[in-house]
Amino acid sequence: MSTQLPIIHRIEERPEGPGDRKFEELDLEFSNGERRRYYRMTTAGRGAVVVVPMLDPETVLLVREYAAGMHRYELGLVKGRIDAGESPVQAADRELKEEIGRGAKRLDVLRPMTLAPTYMTHQSWLVVARDLYPEKLPGDEPEELEVVPWKLRGLDQLMLREDFSEGRSLAALFIAREWLGHHP
Repeated sequence: MSTQLPIIHRIEERPEGPGDRKFEELDLEFSNGERRRYYRMTTAGRGAVVVVPMLDPETVLLVREYAAGMHRYELGLVKGRIDAGESPVQAADRELKEEIGRGAKRLDVLRPMTLAPTYMTHQSWLVVARDLYPEKLPGDEPEELEVVPWKLRGLDQLMLREDFSEGRSLAALFIAREWLGHHP
């Protein structure tokens, strides 16, 4: 396997999808001379945040909200798009206030995470929020979100729940738990 990136001979935009997603067709040449067409979905903007709000050193706050893709209510972390002009920290603080009615005095950006890097450009920034305080901003959710405290030591039960299936939330909690163990 080569570590040399393929040569992009041409990128052709395809008709746009809903929202800020666009589709591209890439004409690629690999280091062994093979040529292929790859397709990718691109997202405008800076991506999204996935926030791990820590109520105390042992308790994370989850939200239960309607998930249209699965047509059910789903438990997960606070998350949302990074608006124009926002940093991941600013977006995380805003989303906390909109979704759970709390701000954070301490916000640590751990890393970007991808959803499907073989065909999507989207990144979600993992942010750990600590030292929470009450502050509510109006959000875009059509109904009040239920806030569910969950002990980190109970991740083994959470990861098997049918209503907790989003990969970003699951990965973020395990990454955050490990990181918090080294950064109390």
